[in-house]
Amino acid sequence: MSRRRKAEKKEFAPDPKYKSPLVTQFINNVVRRGKKRLSEHLFYDAIDIIAERSGSQDAIGVFKKAVDNVKPVLEVKSRRIGGANYQVPIEVSPDRRTSLAIRWLIFYSKDRSEKSMAEKLANEFMQAAKNEGGAIRKKIDTHKMAEANRAFAHFRW
Repeated sequence: MSRRRKAEKKEFAPDPKYKSPLVTQFINNVVRRGKKRLSEHLFYDAIDIIAERSGSQDAIGVFKKAVDNVKPVLEVKSRRIGGANYQVPIEVSPDRRTSLAIRWLIFYSKDRSEKSMAEKLANEFMQAAKNEGGAIRKKIDTHKMAEANRAFAHFRW
């Protein structure tokens, strides 16, 4: 157990275009080498691509649905008990769920084969909204691992 104080929860200011703290959190995770304007343009271009392709659908709604679909409920943590390491399934806190979902969406967007990052993000959002794609596979794998190690749930602290 950590002897230090609890980390303060960071509140995200709503982004100027959609007034959503979730969008700000996503943009902050996309940033590389301090280029926040570039990551904003990537995200907004991805949303424009979604709006163009889906037509009538709300593009920011597709993004929010994608994040909600990717959020994991369970994960495993390693615990050392009696000289052996056990993968103990635990529930994921709401803040961690969101940050994991965002991280997985970005990671599996980068692995895609489209030309621009905006297209990669847009396609990953659209697939995740339909419960498909790499980020959804990661969520399913995480849940399977937790389910397989359910026998060690009594080691939870």
